[in-house]
Amino acid sequence: MAQKPSTPKGMRDFLPHEVARRSYLIQTIKNQFEKFGFLPIETPAMERREVLFGKYGDEGDRLVFKVLNSGEKVKKADLDAFSEGQLSRFSNSISEKALRYDLTVPLARFVAQHQNDIQFPFKRYQVQSVWRADRPQHGRFQEFTQCDADVIGSDSRLVELEFVQLFDAVFTDLGLKGCTLRVNHRKILSLLAHQSGAEDRVASFLIILDKLDKIGWDGVIKSLKEEGFTTTLVEKLRASESTSMAPSQKIDVLADLIDPDGTSVAAFDEMRFLFSNFSLASLKVDFDWTLARGLDYYTGTIFEMAPPEQVKIGTIAAGGRYDDLTSAFGLSDMSGIGVSFGLDRLYLVLEELQLFPKHLAAPIDLMVVQFDQEIITQLMPLLHRLRSSGVKIIVYPNPTRLKKQFHYADKLGIPNVLVVGSEEFEKGQGVLKNMLTGNQKTISLEALDASFFQ
Repeated sequence: MAQKPSTPKGMRDFLPHEVARRSYLIQTIKNQFEKFGFLPIETPAMERREVLFGKYGDEGDRLVFKVLNSGEKVKKADLDAFSEGQLSRFSNSISEKALRYDLTVPLARFVAQHQNDIQFPFKRYQVQSVWRADRPQHGRFQEFTQCDADVIGSDSRLVELEFVQLFDAVFTDLGLKGCTLRVNHRKILSLLAHQSGAEDRVASFLIILDKLDKIGWDGVIKSLKEEGFTTTLVEKLRASESTSMAPSQKIDVLADLIDPDGTSVAAFDEMRFLFSNFSLASLKVDFDWTLARGLDYYTGTIFEMAPPEQVKIGTIAAGGRYDDLTSAFGLSDMSGIGVSFGLDRLYLVLEELQLFPKHLAAPIDLMVVQFDQEIITQLMPLLHRLRSSGVKIIVYPNPTRLKKQFHYADKLGIPNVLVVGSEEFEKGQGVLKNMLTGNQKTISLEALDASFFQ
């Protein structure tokens, strides 16, 4: 019995028109990365297990795909752990590698490993796939592509401003309007967590706060209380907020409530500096003290980009500052900051808003109809000349009914078809048909050039 063809859960094939659209997105983002001075790198799909684990928090670690050892290494399996039901210990004993969960931790390893081969501050961009053992749903996949840009080796606040301009430039190029960039600071969140009784469990506090969009305020307050945290300050902050407040007002109110003694002045000053200069971009930028970003390695400014309100999907770009992530690999005192564009979610947003350029639907400019192999052979120099000038051409490979060949061109969205029968060929002519309008005209083959397809 034949096996039913299917992809693994949470992973996808891409049809030609989808690849064309994804390539358009990638190229648009890459162009802006390069305009801002970022240089490309690539890292392996797999990392050593210890490179990834312990960097994302407990929830993140659980979503890392481990890669099973092969050959003799399987003999290292900890069967005692398996019999005792300690599955995490058992799986570690049979897995030395894992698929990368994101591009940032591998970057920290890359920088530490190649520190003598790169110049600091190091500005890199990377467009590659990552894998997470997450529950698939709309806009959430187990394999997806991230488009990252990072600066390693600078703690300048100007870098944050440049990243906001980068967000603005990419979304302007894509024609994507109505997005909102939410900004916060992890040190402000840490102070809030400490004052709520989470001194030794800051990560647990932030995980709950980060679920606000999913469970709402009532759910957050309930979860905080169940974990034994004090909710008085959180409820005061919630009550003090007003949608009419400017970001600078929100920052001042927050500072008065959670930092009356000025113990976190630097973090609030950083926020004030950024928001006083965000007018350089046309994006809507808002201060959101509830923004947590779930990953443990963030230490400073954090960003999240929400799509236009009419599109019901999660974050489409995000990032933040992470101090000393490279110290885990022996390179200390190396501040870093980066942002990531989620290619797959951006695709869904542009698709829903019908923002993909129409020309992407026709990746082939011309199809040449075949009646006779000898005629096609004689047309080869012409086809070479057209291809050299940038015209994308497909030749129908077998002589068959004209109706079938036209149907093929129509299904592929090819806008132009060239018909050269024996009579036309003897006169040095052909019939060029526009498949979109149905119009056709007799043309000189010698005069045929790229201008016919622009």
